[in-house]
Amino acid sequence: MRVAIAGAGLAGLSCAKYLCDAGHVPIVLEARDVLGGKVAAWQDEDGDWYETGLHIFFGAYRNMRQLFAELNIEDRLQWKSHSMIFNQKEVPGTYSRFDFPDLPAPLNGLAAILGNNDMLTWPEKIAFGIGLVPAILRGQSYVEECDQYSWSEWLALHNIPERVNDEVFLAMSKALNFINPDEISSTVVLTALNRFLQETDGSQMAFLDGNPPERLCQPIVDYVRAHGGEVHLDSPLREIQLAEDGSVSGFRIGGIKGKEPQEIQADAYVSAMPVDPLKLLLPEPWKALPYFSKLDGLVGVPVINIHLWFDRKLTEIDHLLFSRSDLLSVYADMSNTCREYEDPNKSMLELVFAPAKDWIGRSDAEIVAATLEELKRLFPQHFSGDDQAQLLKSKVVKTPQSVYKTVPGCQQLRPDQASPIPNFFLAGCFTMQRYLASMEGAVLSGKQCAEAIAQSPMAQPGAASPASLAAV
Repeated sequence: MRVAIAGAGLAGLSCAKYLCDAGHVPIVLEARDVLGGKVAAWQDEDGDWYETGLHIFFGAYRNMRQLFAELNIEDRLQWKSHSMIFNQKEVPGTYSRFDFPDLPAPLNGLAAILGNNDMLTWPEKIAFGIGLVPAILRGQSYVEECDQYSWSEWLALHNIPERVNDEVFLAMSKALNFINPDEISSTVVLTALNRFLQETDGSQMAFLDGNPPERLCQPIVDYVRAHGGEVHLDSPLREIQLAEDGSVSGFRIGGIKGKEPQEIQADAYVSAMPVDPLKLLLPEPWKALPYFSKLDGLVGVPVINIHLWFDRKLTEIDHLLFSRSDLLSVYADMSNTCREYEDPNKSMLELVFAPAKDWIGRSDAEIVAATLEELKRLFPQHFSGDDQAQLLKSKVVKTPQSVYKTVPGCQQLRPDQASPIPNFFLAGCFTMQRYLASMEGAVLSGKQCAEAIAQSPMAQPGAASPASLAAV
């Protein structure tokens, strides 16, 4: 069976990979000239890479790790010490660590929390621990019920001091969805905490050893092509064409860069695009269907990713860092954390600017200037005195609509991968799967989408033969 997939991000590529495993033939169509979607990256005139986001892989990303294993690229994940490291706001240039000892979960997580006395007092730790008991005992069903509350509201309901929010979860909320605790659904934070507490290596972090398009996406493309599938760049979806019965009759692909327009015909069709462009392409007859109309409540959150190259090393820390800044979320010195970007003498900081809604429309120069002001607090020893670190160059990547904004009430809006249209399916981290808006969520959604297609009536013995690829 031929399956046309619009989008070569992690959702579309993983869907294609698992369709190949099921014996089907995927045709992946990507609008841009680069693989990866939200993990895309580009090289500048000096050969340096800059990325759409700062991408962190967690031990709890079981589906992502399985994909790495199946592609035989597990060695491309560079695992860091099992720690979470926060900047101390009151003592510029210093850090507070949550170190997870070599104990089974949840003992290692509890030991990490209890062993940190810089950020939370013992009464705050106890209050927070008691508040987490229902999530630990009741699991995901309880976590889903909490989607009616923001994280700040959930803390208040459990009489957990506001200082817990300020010390820990302001930074974590911005890392999880680029928004603050008073906006983010408590389901998102509780999902992450549940995985971190219930899986021994759940919170351990890894960095990819190089740029995502080449080191992660290209191996999936190679696998798909080796199994008879196709992947085409510069192939934007312009229209979802309908048959008389309301099913999909084809994808109309716009001709760009000298290419002729095409009509892709297949047996099944998948949108693996982000939710915002998908809504723009929905056929008019579909918009009244509840499955599709609910998508109006899912809106991408703005994100800004900043890359700064300096003339010296600012830090030797080989890990993700939580900035605890009003403007910045997480950051890392990629010259330490990523093998391909390694430099023993100079730093390249990659930083996430969040929340970004008030900054997405500002100039790159303004964003870089504001970031440099924050770095004076994070690295005071390098930005004071006569011999200050010098910025060599910068790159700013703006994504006006990134992953969907996970505000309370969103869970009920998220669609299954199988739509009411019998030959049309969805993949993407906004679709319903256990890991919300994340790389793991994207991979899991693609896997679930492939399973939905394989289990559909059209994929059963005796169904129609594969359609052909036709040029207009």
